[in-house]
Amino acid sequence: MTKETKINIGDTDNPKEDGNQPMGTPYEKDVVAWAEEQAALLRAGKLASIDIEHIAEEIEDVGKTESRELQSRLAVLLAHLLKWQFQQERRSRSWTNTIRTQRKEALSVLDEAPSLRRRFDDTKWVDLVWSRARTQAEAETGIDFDAFPATCPWPMFSVLEEEFLPE
Repeated sequence: MTKETKINIGDTDNPKEDGNQPMGTPYEKDVVAWAEEQAALLRAGKLASIDIEHIAEEIEDVGKTESRELQSRLAVLLAHLLKWQFQQERRSRSWTNTIRTQRKEALSVLDEAPSLRRRFDDTKWVDLVWSRARTQAEAETGIDFDAFPATCPWPMFSVLEEEFLPE
C-alpha cells in the first residue's frame, strides 16, 4: 500500500493520526479493501487499530480453504480410481491424466500445508471425501452408489503414490 492510497488508518503524514483511528473500510462492506487496510496496519505496527476478531476468522479460514482444496482434489482422484477399478474396459488416457493431475495437485497442497496429512487419520474427514468420490463416480459411470465400497479400501498415503492404481 502506498502513501498515495487514501485510507484513514494512520499511515499518512498527518500528526493527528496515531493509528488509533476507526478502521477505514468495514469488513462486511468490502473484505478486499478491509484486508489491504489491515495488512497496512500490521506492517506499520499499529496493532491497536487492527480488527482482531475478523483477522482471527480470516486466518482460520485459510486453513479451512486449504482443507477444502485437499478434499476436492482427493475426491476427484478417488472417483477416478473407482472408475479405473470398476470400469476396466473404459480406461483411457484421459483418466490416467486426471489421476496424475489430481494426485500432483493434492501433493502440492500437502507440500504447502503438511499439517493437513493428519486429516488422513480423521475417519470423519476421510469418510466425507470418500462419500464425495462415490457420488462423483456414480454420476460419471451410472454405477449405483452402493455398489462402491462403503469405506475407502485404500490408505490415503497409497492413493498419493505415483504408481498406485487399483486392480
